[in-house]
Amino acid sequence: MMKRETFPIDKIYVPAKRRLTLDQKRVDAIAASMLEDGQQTPIMVRPDGERFVLVEGLHRLEACKALGDTVIVGYRVDARKH
Repeated sequence: MMKRETFPIDKIYVPAKRRLTLDQKRVDAIAASMLEDGQQTPIMVRPDGERFVLVEGLHRLEACKALGDTVIVGYRVDARKH
């Protein structure tokens, strides 16, 4: 079972391809939900040296940034093995 951790938002890198899928309306809706209920679903990141690479949760990450948060709850996962 994965363990929830808190990650500094400024240490999370979002790959360029993933950034292209950003939908601002979705970010706004998630941010509004987070204001009322908090973050319900953790993001997923993988370690990459001193930073983390976002695996899942772009809209949640952007919603936290929009709210001025400096940390986000997530799971640390291993890189895919090809």
